[in-house]
Amino acid sequence: MIDKLKLAEKRYIEIEGQLSDPEITDEQKKYRDCMREYKGLTPLIEKYREYAKAGEAFNEAKELLAESGLDSEFREMAQLQLDENRGIIETCEEELKLLLLPRDPDDDRNVIIEIRGGAGGDEAALFVNSLYRMYSMFATLKSWKIEVNNSSPTELGGYKEIAFSVVGEGAYAKLKYESGVHRVQRVPETEAQGRIHTSTVTVAVLPEVEEVDVEINPADLEIQTFRASGAGGQHINKTESAIRIIHKPSGVVVECQEERSQHKNKDKALKMLYSKLYEAKITEQNDKIAQERKIQVGSGDRSERIRTYNFPQGRVTDHRIGLTLYKLEQVMNGDCDEVFDALAVADKAAKLTANSDGES
Repeated sequence: MIDKLKLAEKRYIEIEGQLSDPEITDEQKKYRDCMREYKGLTPLIEKYREYAKAGEAFNEAKELLAESGLDSEFREMAQLQLDENRGIIETCEEELKLLLLPRDPDDDRNVIIEIRGGAGGDEAALFVNSLYRMYSMFATLKSWKIEVNNSSPTELGGYKEIAFSVVGEGAYAKLKYESGVHRVQRVPETEAQGRIHTSTVTVAVLPEVEEVDVEINPADLEIQTFRASGAGGQHINKTESAIRIIHKPSGVVVECQEERSQHKNKDKALKMLYSKLYEAKITEQNDKIAQERKIQVGSGDRSERIRTYNFPQGRVTDHRIGLTLYKLEQVMNGDCDEVFDALAVADKAAKLTANSDGES
């Protein structure tokens, strides 16, 4: 572990030197990549330096205690220093093991979230809107920006589906565990008998990627234009500004109709397409790893039922980690950190166990 930490610190110092070079600011991509790597290494290096400092203090106290002729007061102070720094070293060691785990290179990216109604008809469509609101409020609390790319509203105020971007530092790191089937149990407003209905909604979270991450041959794209549509009373374009792009080799289809400009809709649709193709590439790589070891928390399997929102009991349960919270209202209003952080911790713990098993 120490060898890895020393190498990481050496790299950190190298990047610091590069970032202080005025010439690097002229190369935007290189500067951005250096800055991303620097930010990623910072928590590890800060913890390593804390660990090293505690180690020096521990050894100093140990040497003092080994000396003869120390008065009792001085010996007591040295023993206190020894015990205190032993505790810091042990805590730092555990935290460093987690920080040394391979970092997801997509963690700092923006995300594209797609929410689709599943079983439950109108009630599922209404819950699509509820989840969209939840993620939007969470994003607002993080000072992130939300941009709707495509939506299919219903007459009752729900959505058959909605796709939107979340723009903000670390958005993917927080939201990547949301892919899967979300189940809601509640009494619909249209239910006269007061019976609880169960509906499902599917969420997909994609890292927003750049063109350099995925190669697309323009000849493989079929681009269609059509008129934007919406629920009754909503603005409907009279020109064909909406865009549909079909990637012929994979069959992936994306649409964008939220902007009045065809050019803007095309830009957004291409971003969605790049992200979907990138996700397919990463999923294929992860599937190969999963054949050797299964890390369930971060699997991103969209067919997996991951969470239940029970409104009569005010309860939210994440089935992957067995977490149940009786604070459904707060969660639906964007107070999701407790859930998201618990998933991140469980994922790291699972990966740490898998690494230990692989090394033994």
